[in-house]
Amino acid sequence: MYKLTGDKHKRRIFIISYISIINRGIKMEPKIKASDIRIPATVPKSMEGEYTKNYMEITKGTGHLMLFAGDQKVEHLNNDFYGEGIAEDDADPEHLFEIASQGEIGVFATQLGLIARYARDYADVNYLVKLNSKTNLVKTEQMDPFSNQWLSVDKVVEFKKNNPELKILGVGYTIYLGSEFEKEMLQQAANIVYDAHKNGMVVVLWIYPRGKAVPDEKDPHLIAGATGVGACLGADFVKVNYPKKEGVDSAEAFKEAIKAAGRTRVVCAGGSSTDVRKFLQRLHDQIYISGASGNATGRNIHQKPLKEAVAMCNAISAITLHGKSVDEALEVYERDKG
Repeated sequence: MYKLTGDKHKRRIFIISYISIINRGIKMEPKIKASDIRIPATVPKSMEGEYTKNYMEITKGTGHLMLFAGDQKVEHLNNDFYGEGIAEDDADPEHLFEIASQGEIGVFATQLGLIARYARDYADVNYLVKLNSKTNLVKTEQMDPFSNQWLSVDKVVEFKKNNPELKILGVGYTIYLGSEFEKEMLQQAANIVYDAHKNGMVVVLWIYPRGKAVPDEKDPHLIAGATGVGACLGADFVKVNYPKKEGVDSAEAFKEAIKAAGRTRVVCAGGSSTDVRKFLQRLHDQIYISGASGNATGRNIHQKPLKEAVAMCNAISAITLHGKSVDEALEVYERDKG
C-alpha cells in the first residue's frame, strides 16, 4: 500500500522496499485509504470530506492519476483530430466522451463548453474542467505564450450545483513558465488553487517552460523547476513534459522533478502518438523508476478508433492504477482491441 503520511524514515523504508519488490517482478497494486491523504490547509474543515471523496475518486483509490486529456481541440485546433494516421472516429468530439465512458480512466479533462454539450449523456464519467486554453497559431517568435483564464472556479462550482448528476471533481490550468506573461498566469493559478480547494475540488496544473527565454523546454533541471513551482502554488498534481537530454537517461533524470515537487504529485504528458509498446514502457519507467504518480494522455488514446482507444485506456490504467508490467498491459491492449 502506498503511504502518503508518516514520518520520513518510514516512508523512505517503504519506498525502498517497494522498488525492491518491483525489481523482483512481484506484482503490487497501488492502494491508499482516505486517511492516507494529506489534505491541504487551503481546504476548509467543512470541505475535507468533499475533497477526500474527489481525490479518492479521481485516483480510483490508488493515489495515482490516469488523466485522459481532451483539451487539444483548442490547443492544437483540428490537427490532432483529422488527417493522415488519425482514425475517422476522432473527427467528432463525441468520440472523446465515448472513450471516457467505456475505458478505464481516473478523470477526463476538457473545456466546460464540451462538458455542457455532452456530459449529460455521459454522466458516468469523472470530469476535470480546464479553465484556460489557447491555440497554437501565434508562434513564440511572434509573441511569448499566454493562456488567459476563461472561467472562474465560482462558475464551475455553480455549474456543478446546477448539474448534480455530473461528477465534476476538479479543475485544471496551464502555465507557460518563462513566458514574459508568466506573472499573470502564476497569479491566476494561485487563485484557482485556493478557490478550488475552498470548494473541495482537486487541482491539476499543466506547467510547460516555454518562450523566447527558454532555450530547451525539456531540460531535466528546468522540468524539475517547473514541478517545484507547482508545489509552491499548492497544486495536487502537476503535469509536465518528460525530460530529454542527450546522453542522459530520462527515467533517472526525471527523479529530480519528482523530488522537487515534494507533496505535489507529478504526472507526465503523453506527447504525440507513438508505438504502443514504446509508450507503455516509457509510462512504466516514469512511474516505477522515476517515481511519478501517473500520466496525462490524449493523442495516444483518442487518435485511435473507438475500440482501440478504449483498449489503450485500459492498458495505460493497467500500469498506472493496477501496477501491471508492460507485457501484462500489452496483453490487455491486444485483448480489448479485438
